[in-house]
Amino acid sequence: MNQKQSILGRIGQLAKANINALLDRAEDPQKMLDQLIRDYTNNIAEAEQAIAQTIGNLRMAEQDYHEDVQSVQEWGAKALAASRKADERRAAGDAANADKFDQLAKVALRKQLDAENEVTTAQPMIEQQRVTVEKLKTGLAQMKDKLVDLKSKRDQLVARQKAAEAQQTVQGAISSINVMDPTSELNRFEEAVRREEAHAMGQAEIAASSLDSQFAELEGSMEDLELEARLAALKSGSPQPGQIES
Repeated sequence: MNQKQSILGRIGQLAKANINALLDRAEDPQKMLDQLIRDYTNNIAEAEQAIAQTIGNLRMAEQDYHEDVQSVQEWGAKALAASRKADERRAAGDAANADKFDQLAKVALRKQLDAENEVTTAQPMIEQQRVTVEKLKTGLAQMKDKLVDLKSKRDQLVARQKAAEAQQTVQGAISSINVMDPTSELNRFEEAVRREEAHAMGQAEIAASSLDSQFAELEGSMEDLELEARLAALKSGSPQPGQIES
């Protein structure tokens, strides 16, 4: 297998690689993408060198081809000129020089035939090289597109990983806040204050109840005194307290 076929084969394999499927099977997708990017970069560099060499060979072959085509025309013109010169010398009775120029015409025709054979042989080879160069160029463009895709996927993966790590950090902070929720402490403090307020209200109510009973006792004592005073007045024949004299 020559270098061109080898490069074409690798280009085809890399260009057809299913990145998503590779990522699904990878234990460490980011590490695998980094390795793929290095492989693609190296293969692209090798492909560019191979393509440059192939294009250089093609241009040399095309140059040789154009020179052979020009040689066909030039040797044809020389053969024609020698043949006409031979006819002129023969018409002038100079048979020896006529034969000499005819020999030159034959030599020129032989050179023309050789050049034509070179053209005929080179033409299909040049066409094949042109097709190969176009395939290499297309494959190289596909590899470069794939490399851009790989880098984009790598960057997206790194960004997603960083976002996930940031989210985990936030969730951890939220969890720690929930464990020591200041609002729950505030609620407990408010509940304690409410209990103290209720206790104070209970004490005030008890105090008020006690005061009322004292006043009730006092009123009862005063009524008893009034009764004792009236009883004493009744016994002594004196007017009873509060009695209206007639």
